Amino acid sequence: MSRRVFPVSADDLVARARELLASHRLAVIVAHDEGERLRVVYTFLAGPPDDRVDLVVSLDAEHPAVPSLAEISFPAGRFERALHDGFGIEPVGHPALRPLSHHGHWPADYHPMRRGAPARPTLGSDDLAYPFTAVEGPGVYEIPVGPVHAGLIEPGHFRFSVVGETILKMTPRLWFLQRGLERLGEGRRPEELLELAERVSGDSAVAHGLAATLAIEEATGQRAGRDAWRARSALLELERATHHVIDIGAIVNDTGFSVVQARALVLSERLQRHGADLTGHRLLRGAITPGGGVLRAPLDAALYREVAEQLADLVDLATSNTVVADRLSGTAVLGSDDARRLGVVGVVARASGVAVDARISHPLTGGATMRTGESGDVRARFDQRVVEAQDALALLVRWAEGDDVDVFDAAASPDGDGLGIVEGWRGMAVHRVSLSGGRVARWSVTDPSFGNWPALAIALRHTIVPDFPLANKSFNLSYAGNDL
Repeated sequence: MSRRVFPVSADDLVARARELLASHRLAVIVAHDEGERLRVVYTFLAGPPDDRVDLVVSLDAEHPAVPSLAEISFPAGRFERALHDGFGIEPVGHPALRPLSHHGHWPADYHPMRRGAPARPTLGSDDLAYPFTAVEGPGVYEIPVGPVHAGLIEPGHFRFSVVGETILKMTPRLWFLQRGLERLGEGRRPEELLELAERVSGDSAVAHGLAATLAIEEATGQRAGRDAWRARSALLELERATHHVIDIGAIVNDTGFSVVQARALVLSERLQRHGADLTGHRLLRGAITPGGGVLRAPLDAALYREVAEQLADLVDLATSNTVVADRLSGTAVLGSDDARRLGVVGVVARASGVAVDARISHPLTGGATMRTGESGDVRARFDQRVVEAQDALALLVRWAEGDDVDVFDAAASPDGDGLGIVEGWRGMAVHRVSLSGGRVARWSVTDPSFGNWPALAIALRHTIVPDFPLANKSFNLSYAGNDL
């Protein structure tokens, strides 16, 4: 792994970023409030081989401003809006600078990530209509959905502009539940940070916990041994297999073939009970620590084989049903060009033919196989989950039967900052930790859903309204991981 840090002036930022974007992808933009100055770090990634480049800009805290990168990078535009909300940093030249996370009742001058910002501001009224983009034309009407939904679904509002049953445009409105997690991490001891990291998105406790752990280890120079890496790798793949199995059943359930979901839930329940044996928690919390990783019970090759066989039978049952095949195929297509432009990651990206996987580009341990689809529809995302679940179960069988885990060593941070990159089951989770005096001075979290939510809106163009639940489930994005 190589990591390079380059201080740059605001005037040189766009040119340097443009050069890097020719070979790297923008992973995150993180701001640090250091009193009289703000430090903004732009992290670009490429691989293999694993290459990480930070561009660091120093700004006056009184009037912080940087030139916007939104015209050359769609993800940059969203990160910049988040920086404006959180830190009051103005991205000069941003084509659509409007609040990202702040709803109408938030004071315009309240920036919760700045030093001295009150924990809770005086909130105003949110009576004004949200400025959704109006779609006009003969027969066009709107359908509002949420933010309160039936069932155990987190809050999100979806505004559909529709002709007949065909969706012309869907705009999501999120950030109804902001927990202030990044600020909660400040001042904690590094090991205490993991309790928060495992709760960024409850179904991705291993991915986020490990990403935070890696960031801490880089910042402190700690190293985990081979046994710890065996435990970490097994838990990451168990989390991947478990939630892909859940999604496989849930996608088919949204076609009305509920027996498939019932059988998938039996398989996922067996995996979650096994996970509780391994860690003491069904969501696999508590087993990974800086420098360590421990399993309470042995891996179970027989269980993994049995789940893999039953999953294959279940997939055959689902895909041989003509109604299921018809509903999945050609629905909610995300083309590869759009996926690349939006900077999509994870299962959604690979199902659209974009070969991006942090296990390959930023490897922690060996064994992962790059899998990609082509069609970018619900069927492609379904198939992607199937092959990745089976790959994860196959890796677990190998490790349970004694195969060694190939570990790729990382270098200590040259400046006390640490970066953790983990390919979770949804996609790439990125954590950045900055330590001062043995405590967390800044913690930044980027869940894969942050970059993937805009892609759902693109995929829904020309999809019919009754297929929205099916399309939404095929993305299965996290609200909690987005609404930090």
